[in-house]
Amino acid sequence: MEKSKLPVTFNKNYKPRPTLLRDRIVLVTGAGDGIGRSCAKAFAKHGATVILLGRTVRKLERVYDDINSTGGPQPAIYPMDLLGAKASDYHDLACRILREYGRIDGIVHNAALLGALMPIEHYDLKMWSEVIHVNLTAPMMLTQACLSLLRLSQDASVIFTSSGVGRQGRAYWGAYAVSKFATEGFMQVLADETDNSAIRVNCINPGAVRTRMRASAYPAENPQSLISPDEVMNPYLYLMGPDSNAISGTSIDAQ
Repeated sequence: MEKSKLPVTFNKNYKPRPTLLRDRIVLVTGAGDGIGRSCAKAFAKHGATVILLGRTVRKLERVYDDINSTGGPQPAIYPMDLLGAKASDYHDLACRILREYGRIDGIVHNAALLGALMPIEHYDLKMWSEVIHVNLTAPMMLTQACLSLLRLSQDASVIFTSSGVGRQGRAYWGAYAVSKFATEGFMQVLADETDNSAIRVNCINPGAVRTRMRASAYPAENPQSLISPDEVMNPYLYLMGPDSNAISGTSIDAQ
């Protein structure tokens, strides 16, 4: 089936079937908290074996326990600090996945740093480099290491969590906004390179969601006025599952 690269409007009435992701192996970065945590639990609920990647083991263990307590497939924990990880670390991860699962069917790139909200004139260069590295370079390195595993899948999906400030620049959002603009571009490049394969590549802009990062960016905002990460899972399920097997190279708004 020919893939569509046109802008896609997500059907808000989409209802994923319970077995949507049965037997799929999915890696989620930033799986210990926020949207990553919700993705991991939602994917497991719909049948996927989830590899939980993050830097804080105790958070990953809580997600692991949550999945086990609801009867989902046994997940795996893979601690990794994306800020300090080297190419060899990603290679080791890919080798372990190949050895234990034989392939990978999906990746959700969700881990990110906010940095600081300040004018470019005053932006700290070390912070700039760290935000760009975690939000852009690390996903590239992880994807590069896992491409051969994705090619072993009959229907693979790579999803990047984007942002509204990655489409329309906004004052003071600095490296975070720039990294999300670049994420959208990287997604398009990778989608074009994998156009004649079983790999799909897309972005999701979750919008305003009740997360720690959102609270850091908007400290005066009432968090109860926002929807929870669990409430934006349908687009992630849609793009991770076979219902979107003709969709690649596009960016979807979750709200």
